[in-house]
Amino acid sequence: MQSLYKAGSSRALKDLIMIAIVAEAFFIALFPMAAEIALVIGFLLYLFRAKFDRDYHYKKSCVYWPVLIFMVCGAASIMVSPDKGFSFYNWYNLAVVYLMTFILVTQNVDSPGEVKVMAKALGAAAVIVVAYGFFQFIFGIDTSQMKWVDGEAFPELRKRVFSTWENPNILAAYLDIVICVLLGLLVKIPGRKIKAALGAAIALCLACLAMTYARGALLTIVVILGCYGIVADRRILLASVIAVAAVLILDPVLLERMKTAFSVMDTSSEMRIAMWESTVQMIMDHPLLGIGWGAYWMVYPLYDTYIVDGSVTLVHAHNIYLNYLAEIGILGGLSYFAFFFTCLGKALFNKTVLSDSFTHGLLTGLGLAMVSVALNGITDDVLFNIPSSMLLWMMCGLIVVITRNNA
Repeated sequence: MQSLYKAGSSRALKDLIMIAIVAEAFFIALFPMAAEIALVIGFLLYLFRAKFDRDYHYKKSCVYWPVLIFMVCGAASIMVSPDKGFSFYNWYNLAVVYLMTFILVTQNVDSPGEVKVMAKALGAAAVIVVAYGFFQFIFGIDTSQMKWVDGEAFPELRKRVFSTWENPNILAAYLDIVICVLLGLLVKIPGRKIKAALGAAIALCLACLAMTYARGALLTIVVILGCYGIVADRRILLASVIAVAAVLILDPVLLERMKTAFSVMDTSSEMRIAMWESTVQMIMDHPLLGIGWGAYWMVYPLYDTYIVDGSVTLVHAHNIYLNYLAEIGILGGLSYFAFFFTCLGKALFNKTVLSDSFTHGLLTGLGLAMVSVALNGITDDVLFNIPSSMLLWMMCGLIVVITRNNA
């Protein structure tokens, strides 16, 4: 095998790995199966490179130990799952995929040019997602009979776009991420034309976000735009206030829905509060290993005091913090959030001089995007969706690469 490797080109192998990484980045939001295929191909090529390329050396990251502990705790939780076979299958198909994504990015993406290519692939996918969202809204998609809509509380709400994602809430969380990255680029990249283009892109994403009618995601982006506008540029704050006011005036249904954001009188809010109370009890009863990776839907009926209907399946706690603590224990959950918030801090509070304005803007945007995930995760488990978690681990990988290369 060594002779076979020598016969080839190290550069060519690295290029093939980068093609796989870029393909995964592009397809995550559009065709997750294609993204996973690209990931597997890229990871196999990476293993070949790690074995036979004498010039390659493993790059240990600042989140090595939190990630390792998270993976071990996730695996250990399988032992206490009500269905060990399901939890094992779920763990190696999810946690291992996330880890592979993170390793593939942090071990093979080296230069600012490669970071830019990844960012362009993610951006191209976002253009398609937003365009398809507008298509759904313009040409019609009736979701009144779908589980996303509380028909009794909002009888006029018959359109909630979800584009290429599974439901409007997941699309909304994704759009928050896209808007945050665009905001980082808008603030850091000079030039009126590029700023105008980025501003227009943000406006389109905000319009698509409004079409989801996702209250949590809308509040999240308002908070981020407002706070960042106060800290970085008051013009952003002013533009945000005008944009939000215009959207609410033009869409009375959205305004009515947003009025209930802090109310417990609609069924979705009531259900969430009941689920959180039950999940806290799960954590107290199973603090060490949790209830088992992916086992929430099996255990929740034992703690259910709200729905009490065996035909209804709830697969997560609608809160990322409680969900991880419940499924893999307190140590596992804390290790995951040590990984998460370390990457967030690295992105937002990086003190090194970055190579160019694009990289600086991208890093800032990724940090803000992590904040959006952290805030959205309070009212929904936005990471339960596999592509969403793949995207998160890829973002964290990019943060590690950018900060390491500019250290």
